[in-house]
Amino acid sequence: MNKIVLGLVLGGVLGIFDGFTALLSGPELFEGPDWVSALLGIVAGSTFKGLVAGVITGWVARKLQNLPLGIVVGLFASALVTFPIAWMQRDNEVTHRNYFWAIMIPGAICGAIVGFATQRYGKAPAPAAA
Repeated sequence: MNKIVLGLVLGGVLGIFDGFTALLSGPELFEGPDWVSALLGIVAGSTFKGLVAGVITGWVARKLQNLPLGIVVGLFASALVTFPIAWMQRDNEVTHRNYFWAIMIPGAICGAIVGFATQRYGKAPAPAAA
């Protein structure tokens, strides 16, 4: 699988798991009758963030063949995509808690994993024929 597709697939799958980490944030976030829709919204948003960060990470991994740089790019690409959402949730209007780091840390870890996997397991583009 080429690096961009691997980044896309892995970013989406890890985005789903990243979204479900919201369940670890505390029960007050999921109180009330609409907690399922709140959780599904979080999972959908995390999946989209993972897809975008995965494509960016895969594209950079395709251009640069460097494992440590791939991990750093994955971490920063994911953190960059995650930052606006985390910034909006720094004072949640429902729970009045700050979820900034609870959003940023799992997102950045997922990005670092995608960066590692795309560099290590993704196929490099074939050399052009002369």
